[in-house]
Amino acid sequence: MELPFAESWKIKMVEPIRKSTYKEREQWIKEAHYNVFQLKSEQVYIDLITDSGTGSMSDRQWAGMMLGDESYAGATSFFNLKETITRLTGFSYIIPTHQGRAAENVLFSYLVHEGDIVPGNSHFDTTKGHIEGRHAIALDCTIDEAKQTQLEIPFKGNVDPIKLEKALAEHADRIPFIIVTITNNTAGGQPVSMQNLREVRAIADKYGKPVLFDSARFAENAYFIKMREEGYQNKSIKEITREMFDLADGMTMSTKKDGIVNMGGFIATRKEDWYEGAKGFCVQYEGYLTYGGMNGRDMNALAIGLDENTEFDNLETRIRQVEYLAAKLDEYGIPYQRPAGGHAIFVDAPKVLTHVPKEEFPAQTLTIELYLEAGIRGCEIGYLLADRDPITKENRFNGLDLLRLAIPRRVYTNNHMDVIAVALKNVYDRRERITHGVRISWEAPLMRHFTVKLERI
Repeated sequence: MELPFAESWKIKMVEPIRKSTYKEREQWIKEAHYNVFQLKSEQVYIDLITDSGTGSMSDRQWAGMMLGDESYAGATSFFNLKETITRLTGFSYIIPTHQGRAAENVLFSYLVHEGDIVPGNSHFDTTKGHIEGRHAIALDCTIDEAKQTQLEIPFKGNVDPIKLEKALAEHADRIPFIIVTITNNTAGGQPVSMQNLREVRAIADKYGKPVLFDSARFAENAYFIKMREEGYQNKSIKEITREMFDLADGMTMSTKKDGIVNMGGFIATRKEDWYEGAKGFCVQYEGYLTYGGMNGRDMNALAIGLDENTEFDNLETRIRQVEYLAAKLDEYGIPYQRPAGGHAIFVDAPKVLTHVPKEEFPAQTLTIELYLEAGIRGCEIGYLLADRDPITKENRFNGLDLLRLAIPRRVYTNNHMDVIAVALKNVYDRRERITHGVRISWEAPLMRHFTVKLERI
């Protein structure tokens, strides 16, 4: 008999969590203006708002923190991190930052200017914010199949080569670079194939444009290439990782995801002009070049985390837990972006709350209902996150409207996945009685979902 699957780690430390009553949650979410970002962590039972910075570090990472060098300049911890990044990616120029959006801010301060167009595959919220905040355009060139949540294809995060070439043919002089997000978070944690990365590289070379990877979950992307793309089954995650980055000119990374640290990020590139252009902004916004926005101890932990999470066993444990939750939702008939993503389940809210009009934000409404049901905090990735069109100021309803259940790495057990699935089923079973959503009472002009105030209709 074949042995059942089990985690590739064992538990050394635990943190207590507490349940709450429905009445308590009703009061708490009202006080938070129906924005789950405004809840206190102790008001949450199972926290799936993000997998960013919420993972559990390993014993090796904690040991590495004790050896952190906190020298202001030239810290050994920086060179440990630089060696690891260069070994995994081939990029020789490294700028550490305090997180991914800081890496974008530093690099885009040099690269992105008013009137520019930056094509890519479903730019995530901070990426789009840093582009549009500079009065440039984030042009989505994701394949159309990504919008069909019930369609199962292996690489739903791909860039559409026809859309990309059209953008370059029409606007080449306004395009400073092409960005590819691996995995494609906004489209449901969907991977990008190696073949697609090659196609993007070929188009970029044709028009003389550099390619930047938004690499928060590059290791998960490499795992899907290994599992789903012909010719990669016998390659290691580290070999696939290097092949991916050989097709890029640089990367930004929020290391709070696939680096499995609580805070951190970096820019890495092979282009000396990018490094020279960005480093002044690093000093201005983040700190000196050999620490950026990071402590020495955190750089040590990150170097170890990057090494650990580019091993197959660690990634398999993580992604199979997401698949376990997906199988439970299949059992209950709950629609989500298929196939299951690498870091999260993305529930198709308009297919669940069919009576809530788009103007009343179905995914945000479903987020609230799940919290009320069981104290589970998810995150809307949809019409609220899309912000308003920077020109017309109208809400953007042309994308997907999803409830993201992001699974922290090495944190929850499959028993927690069972609780999540049943809680969602309970909401699903009463979906016909949910006929109204929420409206905005206050919003920020950019990245409004973090601070928006809502009221129930």
